[in-house]
Amino acid sequence: MSSECFREYRQYIEKYLSDFYSRFDSEPQKALFEAMKYSLLAGGKRLRPIFAFEFCRLCGGDWKNAAPFAGAIEMIHTYSLIHDDLPCMDNDDYRRGRLTNHKVYGEAMAVLAGDALLTDAFALAASAQLPRPGDMALAIGVLSENAGSLGMVGGQVLDMLSEQRQCTEQEVLDIQSRKTGALINAACVLGAIAGGGSEAQLEAAAGFAGCLGLAFQIRDDMLDVIGDAGELGKATGHDADKNTFVRLYGLEKCEQLVQKYTDAAIERLAVFEDADDLIFLARSLTERKV
Repeated sequence: MSSECFREYRQYIEKYLSDFYSRFDSEPQKALFEAMKYSLLAGGKRLRPIFAFEFCRLCGGDWKNAAPFAGAIEMIHTYSLIHDDLPCMDNDDYRRGRLTNHKVYGEAMAVLAGDALLTDAFALAASAQLPRPGDMALAIGVLSENAGSLGMVGGQVLDMLSEQRQCTEQEVLDIQSRKTGALINAACVLGAIAGGGSEAQLEAAAGFAGCLGLAFQIRDDMLDVIGDAGELGKATGHDADKNTFVRLYGLEKCEQLVQKYTDAAIERLAVFEDADDLIFLARSLTERKV
């Protein structure tokens, strides 16, 4: 049941995003849309949309009602990857098994493609039809805070400023809870909002996201050391000199922490009646080899 359910979510968001931008094929700035779609429609796990859809369902809503939020989060995530890959940032040549955006379209167009994806994301999110219309302001606030200076961008800045020194445990947690965890938090909480979730359910969604985001990032750091570049679709060993959990703790303790944070995430789901699929997904993500 789990794999079928999440496959449907993934297929739906792929078509949803493709349809959203197909409306602009006749616009004169088609080169911009081509660059945007190159990265946005490049596949990937689509984890954030899956979380949004599933939390909407868990809160009793029609999961498709979360699509504007799911699409917006994926657009923001994609913009962050385009910018992360730029020469002034990580200077990566490959993403998801193919050339990075700036390698295909040039640096200027890659910057603008990321800018456009970020801005369009808020227009898409604002189109959501919510069971409680007054929740739109809350939703836009959640999206903004998690994407901006207090969330993902803030985490990227902390990561950049820490490159020349060894970080403490708290500093690594501060970086990763923002850089990776913030958009996972947005996806889970926005899904709950789209489903008309109670305050307790919104809190549980945020708690799940915080714990799972850490487990996911620790596993990602581990795979950078022990993973296969061909299977991962990107270079490994790139983070050897960065302040990762592996550098801080070593592989053995990281494995223990992945289990600890995964268990803590699953405990947060006790307020939902039918969370077996989400539990299955959490386990599969934090035990993954690619």
